[in-house]
Formats: sequence, structure tokens, C-alpha cells
Amino acid sequence: MMLLRRAASAAALLATVLPLAVASPAHADVAAPAQAADGSTACRAAASVPLDAEQARLSDARTTALVERGGFGDFVRRFPAALCATRDPAEAGRLVTDWGEALWQASVRRAQGQRPGGDLAPGDDRPLYWARLGMTAALARWQPEFTADRAALRARLEDASRGLTNNAFRTTPGVRRVFISGFDPFGLDAEIRRANPSGSAALRLNGRRVTLADGSPAEIRAVVLPVRYADFDAGMVERAFAPRMAGGPASADIITTVSQGYPGIFTLEDWAGRARSADPYPDNVRALSGGTREHPVTAPGLGPGPEFIRTTLPAGAVTGAVQSPYPVLLNSDVTEIPAGGTAPVDRTDGPTPGSRAVAGGGGGYLSNEVAYRSNRLRTELAPHLPGGHLHTPVLTGLPADPQELTGPEFERNESAIAAEVRAVLEHAAARR
Repeated sequence: MMLLRRAASAAALLATVLPLAVASPAHADVAAPAQAADGSTACRAAASVPLDAEQARLSDARTTALVERGGFGDFVRRFPAALCATRDPAEAGRLVTDWGEALWQASVRRAQGQRPGGDLAPGDDRPLYWARLGMTAALARWQPEFTADRAALRARLEDASRGLTNNAFRTTPGVRRVFISGFDPFGLDAEIRRANPSGSAALRLNGRRVTLADGSPAEIRAVVLPVRYADFDAGMVERAFAPRMAGGPASADIITTVSQGYPGIFTLEDWAGRARSADPYPDNVRALSGGTREHPVTAPGLGPGPEFIRTTLPAGAVTGAVQSPYPVLLNSDVTEIPAGGTAPVDRTDGPTPGSRAVAGGGGGYLSNEVAYRSNRLRTELAPHLPGGHLHTPVLTGLPADPQELTGPEFERNESAIAAEVRAVLEHAAARR
């Protein structure tokens, strides 16, 4: 019965929050904070609470414009009242999951041209990113009358709005199952208008049926991960990928992590390294990993595994077939500390025996780490599964005027990158 109530609640929420002209959220049939018996407000938003560095960027009016122009303003506006209507921790937990899943589904539908609203290009990943942050900021300001585990509620909202929940493969016989991950925008202190083409590709492809290069059908499922070390430390990558490697008809046949990489090219990364070494480059909350090129570190809580893991994706088939509009290259670069050595050495032909990882082909940042974590898990749970990492070209084309949020070149480039991600997957997942 609980599952039926959850399904009905989510369906009602989608029916009310998603259209342009929305009614009140169905989970909480209110448009204002709940009232106590004496008429006083039973729930309020704190006037001032500490926000993290990522949430603090919401003070820039352009972030609100991206949400509104993506058609997601009602998610942010109505979420506080929905929170205030909850009566206990369990109800609050169900609500944040329902709203998170509704935001994810709305973003997928919008990216795939199934949901009108706003004047941004459908595949733009930024409305999801900034709407989610607006909702987490509302959660931080929420002052319920009961004791709430705010960190746990945020984790539920994050997982649900990133595709980690209620996003299983359909178990159709004969259909290959492809699971991918993308990332949020990052580097926002330098340019707050940035998008991430890997996140856009994930939204455009999630749930899509495609025809592989061998003519067979496949279904793609996707998640969009945060650019935050703390979420990786807390096991978000493993939560995302483990259910797709558990065996049975709902498991993936191939996994591929995707992130934004180098200007003008796609790269299939031959090697993922175990270390973090990207400091002083911060994550989205301005946190550092503690690892540098000279002194790499291992992520907290990372399970046992080798210093380097090699891709098992069919690199030759992909690079031999997909080269337009961007070249696709196999990147075998690594940085290591050789056995018996103390200084990092750059190599173009992979690691040497007994060396310590400093960086994989994708560097020592979270794009390398998502590849390592997902493929370490793959070697443990499903070693037969093809897996690896794809770097997209850097997304360019934002208008010179900093107040202009989008433009034709930017939109063309984002669409072209997403289309080529699909082409890579169609060749990588073909049966061999």
C-alpha cells in the first residue's frame, strides 16, 4: 500500500507542478505555511541561515533567470509551503523524495522536448541544477516544529532529483541496457552561466530507446552527479552504480561515466587512477581534496582496488566509427610515482608495474574519480561488464555579454556534443 500511495502522490505532483499553469502541489494541498490551532504559523522559514558556497551563488539574479526561463520556477516557489505542510519526519522524507523525482522527470521531459515551458533550449542542463539548489536552500531555511534530520532529507532530495531513485531499466527481453552518468556545471566562480554537456547528454538520453550499431535495440538510463568531494566520500557513486550491477534483468549491460574534458575533442580514457591530486582546483563548494600532484591522496572510504583500472570499453570500435563533428581519441596518458620513486612522472603509454597513481587520463579530479569508483565496483560486482569513461569537448559559445544566458552557437554546440555522446554509446554497446 505504501508503494501505491507513493506512486499516486508522485503522479499527482507531476500533474500539478509540471505544467506551466500549476495548481498547488498535490502532496501537500496548501499554498501557504500550515496553521496551528490558535491561528499562528506552525512552520516558518528562517530569515537568515548559513548557506554553503554553492547555494550562496543563488544571490546572482542570473541563476533565478535560468530557473524561470527553464520553466521550473514553481518548483522553487512552492517547495517551502509543501515542507511546512508535513507533520513528522517520515512525511517530510516522502515529500522530498517525491519532489526530487518530479524535478528529475520534468528535467528529462524538457530535455527530450516533451514538456514545453520557458525559452531556453530544451537540452539545457542549467535549470535543473539551479532549481535543485534553490530547493536545498529552502530546506536549509525550513524551521519545522518537529526534529528533522536536515542532512538526511537533503541527501534524499539530491538522490531523487539526480535520477538515483525511481529510474530503473524496463526489463524488455532482447533490449540492451546502457547506464551512464553525467555531471553538474562547475567552475562557476569564473563563469556562473556555465553548463555541462555531460549533464545535458544524460538528460536527453535517460529512458531513451536507441538502435545500436549492430541494429539491436538498447535502453539508456542516466544520472547526473554533483561536483562535490563530500558526496563522493558519502558513497553517491556507489549508490548510483551498484543497483545496475546487482545481476538480473534490471542490470546494465555496459556502463560509461561521462564528463566534460578537453577543448575540441572527445577522449575515451584508457586508465582511471585511484588518487586525488587536483588541488588547488576546488569543487563546487570550494572544498579541496587534500591531494596534489606531488602528494596524491586516496579518497576517504574508497574500497580496496588497484592503483589504476583500465577501460574495458571497445575503444577501437568507437574511435574507428565516430569522428564527427568532434574527433574521438583513446587517451592512454597517466601520471604515476614509479615503484621506488618519490616524484611524479607523466607517461603516454599507461602505468608501469608497482607504481602509485597520481592521475588517470582524466586527471586527478572528480571526473577521474567517478571513472575509478564505478569501475572498481564493476570489477567487484560484474567483472564481465564493459565499462570506462568518456570525456566530452569543452562546451563553448556563451555570448560575450555576461547578461545573455544563451545563444545560437552555445545551443548548437551543446546539442552536437550530446548527439555525439549518443553515437559513441551506440557503437560501444553493440554486441561483439
